[in-house]
Amino acid sequence: MKILNLPSNKLLLSLILIMVLFSACSVLQQTSEIAALTKCEFRIESARNIKLAGVNIQDKSSLSELTMMEMAKIGSVLAGGTLPLTFDLNIQVKNPNPGLAAMNKLDWILIIDDIEMTRGVLNQRVEIPANAITSLPVAMSLDLMKSLSGKSGDALINFALNLAGTGSRPTRIKLKAKPTIMIGTKPIEYPGYITIKQEFGAQ
Repeated sequence: MKILNLPSNKLLLSLILIMVLFSACSVLQQTSEIAALTKCEFRIESARNIKLAGVNIQDKSSLSELTMMEMAKIGSVLAGGTLPLTFDLNIQVKNPNPGLAAMNKLDWILIIDDIEMTRGVLNQRVEIPANAITSLPVAMSLDLMKSLSGKSGDALINFALNLAGTGSRPTRIKLKAKPTIMIGTKPIEYPGYITIKQEFGAQ
């Protein structure tokens, strides 16, 4: 009630002070979130929903387990000069801090068997609660014909089967990630790349 009786210039000043106060609190919170993020631990948990040319190969261990129809579909796409591979890479983020950690964007580079396959950006805010683990799925999409230029069709398919974790040899997956968080209206990038890795496939 008292604020309604203030002269207009005092009312305006009060509103400005309130806005500055809330803005300062917001910046402090965002600064705290990125500080917590620098102490978080990252690891690749799994690769799921693996599809080669639209064929689900998640539970396949060899070419012989593909049906004639599945082989025909993959072969038809391969004959067109492309071999799309899609999957969800699930990343676990562990926050050992007493406060919230967060990011507003994640630039990433996918590396498989020491070969850069593709890169992209996850444009969404991710929050990791205090003393908790959050699972972060990142959708991957690449063309094996381009990424593994010069390889035979069978080699490309076997590469995809190895990625599914059921092939005859391990597939080493790494994700180089650079988180970004907003401090006020300014984007602040993580200092350098975080290398996230985990071995999949046969032991």
